[in-house]
Amino acid sequence: MLGSLQQAFKVGDLRQKLLFTLFMILVFRIGAHIPVPGINPEALEQLLKGQLFGFFDIISGGAFKRFSIFAMSITPYINATIIMQLLTVVIPRLEELQKEGEEGRKVIAQYTRYFTVVLAFIQAMGMSAALSKSGAIVSPGIGSYLIIAISLTAGTALLMWIGEMITENGIGNGISLIIFAGIVSRLPSQISGVGQELSGGIIGAFNIFLFIVIALAIIVAIIAVNEGQRRLPVQYAKRVVGRKLYGGQSTFLPLKVNAAGVIPIIFAMALMMFPATIGAWMSPEAGLNRFLNTYFHFGSVLYNAFYAALIVFFTYFYVAIIFNPMDVADNIKRYGGFVPGIRPGRPTAEYIDRVLSRLTLCGGVFLALIAVLPNFVIGLTGVTSIWFGGTSLLIVVGVALDTMKQIESHLLLRSYEGFVK
Repeated sequence: MLGSLQQAFKVGDLRQKLLFTLFMILVFRIGAHIPVPGINPEALEQLLKGQLFGFFDIISGGAFKRFSIFAMSITPYINATIIMQLLTVVIPRLEELQKEGEEGRKVIAQYTRYFTVVLAFIQAMGMSAALSKSGAIVSPGIGSYLIIAISLTAGTALLMWIGEMITENGIGNGISLIIFAGIVSRLPSQISGVGQELSGGIIGAFNIFLFIVIALAIIVAIIAVNEGQRRLPVQYAKRVVGRKLYGGQSTFLPLKVNAAGVIPIIFAMALMMFPATIGAWMSPEAGLNRFLNTYFHFGSVLYNAFYAALIVFFTYFYVAIIFNPMDVADNIKRYGGFVPGIRPGRPTAEYIDRVLSRLTLCGGVFLALIAVLPNFVIGLTGVTSIWFGGTSLLIVVGVALDTMKQIESHLLLRSYEGFVK
């Protein structure tokens, strides 16, 4: 991996992409330290205590606890994307746009941007009202509400733009890299808490050692599942074009076990923040807040079960969006290929869909297990100072693997170009 990075910086255009990505991440980190005006830091610190907000602070790279202009992170954009994907199934016009190819997807992306700004402004106004009730706003009033809401909305819009710029002009998926950068930026402060655990003597050192062993095992499992694939054999018939004979070779169709990557985790995490955030702003005596604190708090059985179910659902949902078995089967048939023992066309599509459904179930269950694993690890090791749990590990490892694959594909393309020249 280090050799690939070193070689990547030697290629001119690839070096520019990497430097552009690093520059955009630097802008994100600078923005995470720009505070929203009119906020009382002491009152805000008391309000934002708790495990859920600690985890959300890691995802936002510390911007949430500082209540900077990036406090809402990229969550409104993720929510808008989920809603637009669901509306695509319901609204015929959006479904037509999605089938129009690249131009249609550009229109849907533009709608998603507008919807993100609307969602961000509504969420920011709700947060402003809640902060006012908690005494975290220095001068409460409609003017202060608007300043805070506009600042947070502008920060989310800027993050959305940074993510899209990284995707278009840099390396990797921009939205995933922003979340990746936020998690990694919190590592130094999290690791500093290890010293407190080590002060517990032999027991504390053993707990840290056990935690590290479990974390390494999780990383190995994540890499194995992300790289795992089911290869369906495909045979191409021989055909004569002019005086030349084409085809007759055997190949395979790779179906990944975790085709959705870290996207289901990000989608589920964004939705799970809604009820907990709303409950935190409400009165402790409110019915919703009592229900959340009793049955649906972070780490409860119901919370973990619902979180796992959402991850499995979004795994199927996202795979259905990015992979169409009928299109794959038609392409195989068009070039004279077939799966041995399966008739071309619809039977092949049904066979691919059946295999893909089983693989997606395995991938979704694995993602769900990794997501709820931190609660068991904390109970087993007693290490509470490190918030780098299974979900964070999955995002970091998945994004790192995807980014390195893109770098290696660019390097491979340059090697082929050099060979042809």
